[in-house]
Amino acid sequence: MTGFVIVLVLFLIVAILFALFRLYKLVEVIRDKEKKGVGRSNRVNAALFVAFLVLSFILLFWYSIKEFDNYTLPVASEHGVTTDQLFWWTMGITGVVFLITHVLLFVFPYRYQYSEKRKALFYPDNTKLELIWTVVPAVALTGLVLYGLLVWNDVMKPAPKDAEVIEVMAYQFAWKARYPGKDKQLGEYDFRLIDTQNEFGMDFNDRASFDDFIPRELYLPKGRPVEIKIRARDVLHSFYLPHFRVKMDAVPGMPTRFGFVPTKTTEEMRAETGNPDFNYELACAEICGRAHFSMRMIVNVLEAEEYDKWYAEQESWLSKNPNYLSNIPDKVKDLAVLEASIKE
Repeated sequence: MTGFVIVLVLFLIVAILFALFRLYKLVEVIRDKEKKGVGRSNRVNAALFVAFLVLSFILLFWYSIKEFDNYTLPVASEHGVTTDQLFWWTMGITGVVFLITHVLLFVFPYRYQYSEKRKALFYPDNTKLELIWTVVPAVALTGLVLYGLLVWNDVMKPAPKDAEVIEVMAYQFAWKARYPGKDKQLGEYDFRLIDTQNEFGMDFNDRASFDDFIPRELYLPKGRPVEIKIRARDVLHSFYLPHFRVKMDAVPGMPTRFGFVPTKTTEEMRAETGNPDFNYELACAEICGRAHFSMRMIVNVLEAEEYDKWYAEQESWLSKNPNYLSNIPDKVKDLAVLEASIKE
C-alpha cells in the first residue's frame, strides 16, 4: 500500500509540473501576441540548430578517424582491392553531398529565422536550379552504377576450370563445408536425403559423392581461384567473409555462388595485424534466429603446397561413416565398398 501511495504522489507531482509548464507556455504565447513578436524561443532554437551541426560534425570526424582501422579491415582477396576502390569512390561522392546538404539544412534555420524587418521571399520556380539538382545527381549516380556494374560483372564471372570448388551449406545455427575429394568433382545431392548423418543430403547414386569429405573448418589455398557453392537448409542466411570482401545470401531452394582468389595466408595476416591469435572467420550476415550470433566458422588460408598436403590427407565422409553403406542403393553399394577398400 505504501508503495502505491508513493507512486501515486510521484505521478501527481509530474502531472502538476506538466500543467505548470503548459500554463507558462500559454502565458508566453499571450505576451508574444501582445508584443506582436515570436519570442526568444525562435532565436534559441535557431542557434541550437547551428550548435547541433558543429557538435555532430566534430563527433563524426573524431569517431571516424579514431575507429578507422576497426571498420576498414585488411584486404585478403584480388577483387577486394577493386571493391574497396568502388566503396571509397561512393563514400567520397555521397560524403561530400551529405556535408553540403546538412550544412545548408542546419544553417538555413539560423540564417533565415523570423525577423520583423524582413518579409519572406516568394520563389515559385527556377529552371536553371532545377536542372542542376536533377542533372548533377543523375550523372553522378549513373557513373557509380556503371562502375559498380563493371566490378560486379568481374567478380561474378564464371570460375575458371581449375578453380577449387567447395560447397558450403548454412543451417540454424552453423556452417558445413563439403570438398569434392580426389576426383575434384562434387557429388550430387538431394534435400530429401538429408538426415542426422547425411547433413548435406549427398546422393550416393552418383559415384562422385564417394570421396567427398567434410572437414570441421574451411580451408582455402592462397593464390588459386576458389568457387564457393552456397545453399541453405532451412531459412535465409548470408555467407560473409569480411577480409575477402565476400558476401552472398544463402537462400533455401536457390543455390548461389561466389568466386574469388585469396591473397594472404592466415600466418601472413597474423604478422600484418600483429595478432598471433588472428583467424579468418566465416560469419552469417543475416539475422536468422535466436542463435544467429554464434553462427561462425574458422577459415584457414594456406600456401598452395600446404593446402595440397592437407587436401590429400583427408578421409572421405563415407569412409568415416561405414554404417551408412546400408542406406546406399544396392546397384551402387558394391562400387562404394570397392571405393572404400581402395582408399584404405
